Amino acid sequence: MTGFPTTDSWPELRLADWQDTRDTLHMWTQIVGKIRLAVEPMVNHWWQVPLYVTATGLTTSLMPHRRGGFEIVFDFRRHVLTVTTVRGERRELLLRPRSVADLHAELFSVLADLGLGDIAIFGRPVEVDVAIPFAEDTVHASYDPIFAERFWRSLVSAHRVLTRFRAGFVGKVSPVHFWWGAFDLAVTRFNGKPAPRHPGGVPNCADWVMETAYSHEAISCGYWPGGADEGAFYSYAYPAPPGFAEAAIRPPAFFDATFREFLLPYAAVRSAPDPDAAVLAFLQSTYENAADLAGWDRASLERPGVGTPVG
Repeated sequence: MTGFPTTDSWPELRLADWQDTRDTLHMWTQIVGKIRLAVEPMVNHWWQVPLYVTATGLTTSLMPHRRGGFEIVFDFRRHVLTVTTVRGERRELLLRPRSVADLHAELFSVLADLGLGDIAIFGRPVEVDVAIPFAEDTVHASYDPIFAERFWRSLVSAHRVLTRFRAGFVGKVSPVHFWWGAFDLAVTRFNGKPAPRHPGGVPNCADWVMETAYSHEAISCGYWPGGADEGAFYSYAYPAPPGFAEAAIRPPAFFDATFREFLLPYAAVRSAPDPDAAVLAFLQSTYENAADLAGWDRASLERPGVGTPVG
């Protein structure tokens, strides 16, 4: 069962309708994500820095601090950004048409007022071609609450399917988490073997960051609401085994040579008779092809029949 009627759980999300809002939200989530990066201890593959889907939006989860801890939450139903401490203090910032610089200034003023003024972040975005410092960014200043909520509802549905898919793997596997750098929801499976050194080359992102993220062989998949007409589900392997790009995928998807991954358009998913089943079939078939071609020991890494499509 979904939390919304079928027509609402996979909402139309044409990029042309919300690109300015999406780009502003991207920068806002980077600010909040960098706060988490600043206070959390390092975890393998940077798992300490993503955000997580909630019943109202996205959260950092509880973050440690010498004063006891705090949490920052994007609420896309009430359209507020909340900062809550374990001492019971709570502040709300309005999510409305406002610049990145404006939200950045108010958020750090709130943190200082709550006794969290010692937190310092790297003040530029990553994984974008043009990295305007947050404190100077008056370019991104859009917020359409209708499309912000649609974005969140698409994340809720993608999270549901990725969580089910994740359940079929007993090897090392990431949480289902939202990467604020690339603005995507992802889950990654590992076979335990070290991977070749990642070549890097991600815009405004140090190569060693990618080397840490891809230190071990992986098959990753997720949902990216940022590209094409309505975004896409994706799946890739690192390193990609020979023959992966030519694999037969169900339902029909295409291999993007630039991103070196298979893509299933979000528009095709939301218009499918059973969107959840379509995504699960895509995730399972890309995983099976990559794992078989790369020689993964699937028998010891999987729980047959759990989290995978029936039939």
